[in-house]
Amino acid sequence: MVLTGLILLPIVAAIVIPFIKDEKTVRIYSLIVGFAEILLSIPLITGFRPDGGFQFVEKIPWIPSLGLNYYLGVDGISILMVLLTTFLLPVTVLCSWTYIKKRVKEFHIAILLTTAACVGLFSSLNLVLFYIFWEAILIPMYLIIAIWGGPRKKYASIKFFLYTLAGSVLLLVSIIAFYKASGTFSIPELMNHKFSLTFQILAFIAMAIAFAIKVPMFPLHTWLPAAHVEAPTAGSVILASILLKMGTYGFLRLCLPLAPEASITLAPLMIVLSVISIIYGGFVALGQTDIKKLIAYSSVAHMGFVTLGIFMFNLFGIEGAIMQMLNHGIVTGALFIMVGALYERSHSREIVDNLGLSKYLPIFTGFFLLFSLASFGFPGTNSFIGEALVLIGTFAKDVPTGLAVIPGAMLAAAYMLRLTIKLAWGEPSKAKNWKDLNIREMAMLIPLALLVVYIGVAPKIFIKTIEPSVKTLVNHVEKNSGGKLKKSSNIWYGERR
Repeated sequence: MVLTGLILLPIVAAIVIPFIKDEKTVRIYSLIVGFAEILLSIPLITGFRPDGGFQFVEKIPWIPSLGLNYYLGVDGISILMVLLTTFLLPVTVLCSWTYIKKRVKEFHIAILLTTAACVGLFSSLNLVLFYIFWEAILIPMYLIIAIWGGPRKKYASIKFFLYTLAGSVLLLVSIIAFYKASGTFSIPELMNHKFSLTFQILAFIAMAIAFAIKVPMFPLHTWLPAAHVEAPTAGSVILASILLKMGTYGFLRLCLPLAPEASITLAPLMIVLSVISIIYGGFVALGQTDIKKLIAYSSVAHMGFVTLGIFMFNLFGIEGAIMQMLNHGIVTGALFIMVGALYERSHSREIVDNLGLSKYLPIFTGFFLLFSLASFGFPGTNSFIGEALVLIGTFAKDVPTGLAVIPGAMLAAAYMLRLTIKLAWGEPSKAKNWKDLNIREMAMLIPLALLVVYIGVAPKIFIKTIEPSVKTLVNHVEKNSGGKLKKSSNIWYGERR
């Protein structure tokens, strides 16, 4: 019952918060719950066996007349997302310690409920349960932006809500269609059903729009910059590190296994949109003067690499996509934490108002440099592993596509180095008396920094965790592709050479 415990703990903790009178006690209590959530997830690390199947499975009859079960489980594709979610709960509490000053109780309730819903989504093996958690995430995230956001919070929150709701309707339609065609909501059982190509294409399109909105992919990305800029720091961390991964996880958990032939048929379109997202996101990020908006647009480009790797349908591409989902969550979450810390000092997110930090904030500058290098995939950092695997998988499948995304990697280096150089060594307009990072801020950033370096130099344990499940997925797609998935001249889709 590990997964149920991870879902219930934040929910029960959220119910208790209204009875706590002191706001400081609410923060301490939420932080303790965050660490308890991490401790509760330890069995997932110690007991997980990379064998390609679902583990920690919990299956309880829910509505037998409809074949509905409370059905949870994790495999190599989902376990890293669950662990990332639990790891970031205390981080989001800490980065809100001084940032959130009003309605503190309600804010922490929203953070806890979001965490519970995200864990539920990444571990759901039932389509209805998946959809319930998908929708449940929308409400607290909307409130986080609408109540604790910036000057344009109403615009940003409503746009986020409408985009996500539109995608949710299409996702619900596809879920009902799968049930009508198969008589089951069970994802593992649906993987064994063969649907017609026409049905698969229609279902894929409905699901893909919902997932593309969440990623977000071009041209459905316009809600993201506004949401990031207006959201409080914790909201931006949750958006970048977890919510964007819901879309790419949906492609891996539902689109590829349930509509394999349609996935291959429509892969050229998805690849083109991924390449556009990479290049477009890079160019727009390069022109930003607002640090938070720059990082937001960089997410469009980085997540483009994830979707590109997924639709290569080979081992390297999908492994790289999953690694990049994890790495982007770590690095971009850290960058948003640092932007929040900087804003608390300068009260501005404009680059021009935050120049010359190396002189006044040397510790801050050191952390920012590390995360900036990781953001554009510098060798020795975690993002290098993910992007390298995606590029290897892309070149193995199609050399022109691989060449097309190289400018995107170069743009990432350009906008992140430009930002870092200006922030660290630009000439400030006046002297600053800001204090460097305090113990609380360093406590948030040190674990993230250690993960950046550890994954960058020793990624084997992570790749070993996901590889059997990726092989199972790729082999399933190949087997049910109707002969459309062929062997590559360099890398077979099911194994390494």
